[in-house]
Amino acid sequence: MKEARRYIYGPVPSRRLGRSLGVDLVPYKTCTYDCIYCQLGRTTCKTTERKEWVPTKEVVAELKDKLSSKPDYITLSGSGEPTLHAQIEQLIHEIKSMTDIPVAVITNGSLLWLAEVQRSLLDADLVVPSLDAGSEDIFKYVNRPHPQIGFDQMLKGLQEFRRLFHGRYWLEVFLLSGVTTVETRIKALRDCIETISPDKVQVNTVVRPPVESYATPVPRAQLEELAAQLHPEAELIVPCSRGGDTGSPGVGCDEVLDLLRRRPCSLADIATGLRLHPHEAAKCVGRLVADQKVRAREQEGTLYYEAVPAK
Repeated sequence: MKEARRYIYGPVPSRRLGRSLGVDLVPYKTCTYDCIYCQLGRTTCKTTERKEWVPTKEVVAELKDKLSSKPDYITLSGSGEPTLHAQIEQLIHEIKSMTDIPVAVITNGSLLWLAEVQRSLLDADLVVPSLDAGSEDIFKYVNRPHPQIGFDQMLKGLQEFRRLFHGRYWLEVFLLSGVTTVETRIKALRDCIETISPDKVQVNTVVRPPVESYATPVPRAQLEELAAQLHPEAELIVPCSRGGDTGSPGVGCDEVLDLLRRRPCSLADIATGLRLHPHEAAKCVGRLVADQKVRAREQEGTLYYEAVPAK
């Protein structure tokens, strides 16, 4: 197989953004958090250091080659916390200079209290930070943040950036059964959301296999009830279930493996994101499983495929 694309992956099917072309700005699992529900595994480099973790020029060059895939969004997210990349502002400007595809930043919001991070994201079209807890103790339990990040500091950053940013500002609230579904914790989350006042509140729960087995999903009916309590217009982020189209030329097993190195996906995810016929997606996955490059994990009755880590 050819060498894997290093910084760009997808397009992948996004439950909120349609077909999203992902941009990876940090090495695998370099993050400010080590969330118990993360689909990518344990954080291997927990840090608050901002630097040019990957070369911006190479990211831009790879991105140019993938614009022909015509994604709905170019999404700065990937295998860790994207705002750790010190040149993210420059990258956003570079993207804006070569395409009118909107730029989204999916962030855990942990560094939005830093003025330099606030400035760096002002030209994005959409910023989606997360809020998983309404108090310090639950924040530490669920997100397992870097010691330099406190709950009040994080919340202040979400509030301040809301006032500065003129693009679309959506807040993702991730709920875990028996952890953040308790009445007092839902109320604490609701109070925090009111102080942030985002354009949209999106409620999520575990879908793909989490890093910790005790991070369990909230049943759909309960999730709907809790979403209504959190915000009168909150919406659920429901899994994308569309199939692929009749096929996309030039896409094959290399691209499937590259996608699965970044995130676990079901066959429907692969077919939709890469615009592969579902039969072609299944054949590629079967070949990769036989070659022991991909393995399957079941979550809530759905098989998700992930790349086998290199030894």
